[in-house]
Amino acid sequence: MTPVQRQLFVFDFDWSLADQDTDRYIFEVLAPDLRRYMKTAKLEVQWTDLVAQSLQKIHARGITREQIENTLINMPFHPAMARGVSKLKAEGKTTFFCLSNANSVFINTILKSKGLENLFDQITTNPAEWDESGLLKLRRKVDPNGPQHNCKVGCSPNMCKGEELEAFLAQHGPFDRIVYTGDGSNDFCPILRLRSQDIVCCRSYRGLEKRINEDGQRLGLKAQIRYWAGAWEAEEIYNTLSI
Repeated sequence: MTPVQRQLFVFDFDWSLADQDTDRYIFEVLAPDLRRYMKTAKLEVQWTDLVAQSLQKIHARGITREQIENTLINMPFHPAMARGVSKLKAEGKTTFFCLSNANSVFINTILKSKGLENLFDQITTNPAEWDESGLLKLRRKVDPNGPQHNCKVGCSPNMCKGEELEAFLAQHGPFDRIVYTGDGSNDFCPILRLRSQDIVCCRSYRGLEKRINEDGQRLGLKAQIRYWAGAWEAEEIYNTLSI
């Protein structure tokens, strides 16, 4: 086996690096009635658009930027996950790439609160910014009014994670080994791009495991699969991947 001298760690964010879903959690805490509405509205409205609309609604209710930031900072984030990635980062031979359907403000707020603001070499996600009134303005990574991606595997309209991974690799690769940590069905497309020496750290009992079981063999999934349920188990895996 060729020795690994350069590796890439790719992370989804919600339920992967973080121990909750940012889009849903802030409404569960700050506006549970909106969270309930979103469960059914997502069948009619594209998810990123729905989150943007819901952010406008809580802003109209007087919920402040500070309240949203405090909710994000207090969202569950397992110390074992922070420990595992910090160890690999400190060794200096691993590149970190965040590939998430959350948004830039949610992700950066949480990373900074955990002392991980320098973890990622690149974050690819939906863009968001605060306006002067304290409204968090969110938009899709792929503009609905522009050219759309052509993914047939099941990525949501706002982003094809497989295409985004390919673009990152074209700019920053090659890597001897890629380790992809994810949980959702939208992580299935990018892991189909991986090779036999690459590793998928799949969170158990969620959408990605279901897609792997249903479609992985049929669609030619080559990567090694390692399952984890709690972040302490992910840390155990990461500790075997030092180079």
